Amino acid sequence: MKKHWENRALEFLKKSLEPLPQELNEIDWKIDFSEKGDRMARHLSALANYSEGGFLVFGIDDEGEKKGVDSKSCIEIVKKIGNIVREGLEPPIVMDTSILEVDKANLLFVFIKESDTKPVHLRGNSIYEAYTRSAGQTRKLTKQEVARIISSSTGLTFETKLASSAMQKEEIVAKLDFSIYFDLLKKPLPSSTDAIIETLLADKLIKRATDGFYVTNLGAILLAKQISDFEELKRRAVRVIQYRGKDRLERTKEITGQKGYASGFVSLINYISALLPTNELIKESLRRETKLYPSLSLRELIANALIHQDFETVGSGPVIEIFEDRIEIRNPGKPLVKTERFLDYPPRSRNEHLASMMRRFGVCEELGTGIDKIVSQCEMYQLPAPNFVVEDDHLIATLYAPRVLTKMNKADRIRACYLHACLKHVSSEVMTNASVRTRFKISKANYPLASKIIAEALEAKVIKQRDPSNKSRKHAQYVPVWA
Repeated sequence: MKKHWENRALEFLKKSLEPLPQELNEIDWKIDFSEKGDRMARHLSALANYSEGGFLVFGIDDEGEKKGVDSKSCIEIVKKIGNIVREGLEPPIVMDTSILEVDKANLLFVFIKESDTKPVHLRGNSIYEAYTRSAGQTRKLTKQEVARIISSSTGLTFETKLASSAMQKEEIVAKLDFSIYFDLLKKPLPSSTDAIIETLLADKLIKRATDGFYVTNLGAILLAKQISDFEELKRRAVRVIQYRGKDRLERTKEITGQKGYASGFVSLINYISALLPTNELIKESLRRETKLYPSLSLRELIANALIHQDFETVGSGPVIEIFEDRIEIRNPGKPLVKTERFLDYPPRSRNEHLASMMRRFGVCEELGTGIDKIVSQCEMYQLPAPNFVVEDDHLIATLYAPRVLTKMNKADRIRACYLHACLKHVSSEVMTNASVRTRFKISKANYPLASKIIAEALEAKVIKQRDPSNKSRKHAQYVPVWA
């Protein structure tokens, strides 16, 4: 009787050998068992930690030729791997074997089931001596990856973990800014401590203990009166740094937030706004003084940095850096969506409960409407397009101060053109020469300049013509390249 995993193993083998041999995460083939035990233990650890497990196949040489393996060798290989599974790994893993004929060659398949308890690591070592598969190779897990695997394996997310030891009701209301919770949700403040506690329990901001209550990470990171009261969360406090000029040579101000993200959000925004100069905005032929950066864009980008950060990374929390010509908002963790698709992709967050609470509090926009409003506001305020860059496991979002078109470089123009096309597309509209002129404040008589910007974006392959058969540049319509 065929085993349930055999078809999947054969599919991966075919994919890894045709049309040319290539290394896959799910399968590793070898001519025989020639490796040292510790190296094989790493391979087994990697496959057991990998999603849905993986396969070892014996009887294939380095060039991908199926040479086969005899029954005696099969017995020896299975025995050696079995010894490593029993004695070399912790926790124990599940393996299964099968000899299958492929192109007239008998191959030994070893299936390593994904472990229910992770990380699977080398016995006698710390849990950080654990491995995974990446780019067809076996590599060591980073400390951050180990932390994420443990959370996933135990079913615990950052938000549901405990931030405190057991406390009494009086301590809970002393540590958490419950009044801001009710203010932000526009609910009347309960008259009793018991009613406050029950409400916080319902939103999983605290959790019952046998001898009191625990504050969860969600409750602490949102409502802490002093975030330093929660040892594991101190480094997640928001830092604001202002520099003189356009570089980091001279700091003029630096402050670290003391409160939780919800309890301190308004103060944070007010503090940053007070540091910013004003900009003269022309709207409907009227001049008026306004802040250099649109408040909605600033709020949304800061809220996104708080919500979407990776709390399992080692290091500090979100950092907001203010320069003469820009604001950079940095949060730990690579985004779950490609930066070029921020505007149209359904949003994904590592921290769904945190995101949900921040939306309920009115701190950030409704799901999926934030980035398009940021881009739209930048256009309205006559600013360069915002920029989103992944650097060293961090996401950096940048808002730029006003800059005339002649001062924008080619990358600035292409990015603005691309995001303009994205904004039009998600609004069921199309980008045209006329809309580009409006975006960059180009006069109608100077339409060739708009055409040049469009041509740059076409050459960069970030936009495309909506109807390639249309030969009229005057009436051409454009959409993002992915549309």
